[in-house]
Amino acid sequence: MAAARAVQTALSLDRLLLVVANDPWQKSPTRRVSAAEDRFALTEALADGIPGVEASRLEIDRGGPSYSVVTAEEIRRQAGRPEPELFLVVGADLVPELESWERSKDLRRLVTLAVVSRPTSASHPTPVVPSGWRVEWIDGPMVDVSSSEVRQALSRGGPIEHLVPPGVVHCIRGRNMYAVLR
Repeated sequence: MAAARAVQTALSLDRLLLVVANDPWQKSPTRRVSAAEDRFALTEALADGIPGVEASRLEIDRGGPSYSVVTAEEIRRQAGRPEPELFLVVGADLVPELESWERSKDLRRLVTLAVVSRPTSASHPTPVVPSGWRVEWIDGPMVDVSSSEVRQALSRGGPIEHLVPPGVVHCIRGRNMYAVLR
């Protein structure tokens, strides 16, 4: 939520889509990935109450592996003329992987990267963006929490109320996701 607000403010966006991957093809072969419908429900709970932020089913409804380039092309097609300026919001931790993405050269042409950085340190240095990408750097919120940290807390039966918004906690409980919450 804090990252979404930071991006909206920094870029003066009219609309921010939180696109939920159907099959995150770079993750699904190597680790367990929550069901797309569960991830969409969590995203809806997160977006609720943030003006201009929407959960998007584009990739779920399309089915198959989720490629950012195909989504960017679809959004441009749907928008018509004039074509909107598209920003692809990514965490700084994904920057080193950009060239491994499906049709990365086409994606580079379609979008401007909005890289949300964590506070820089030895453990989180500023990544080097491969050449050819248009980039906007967004100072990320000073909230140092990751989805892995939330899942770990849940697996231990620990509280997460201090890590995620109330609507997300309610969604996790209602869908009986990850672990039983105290």
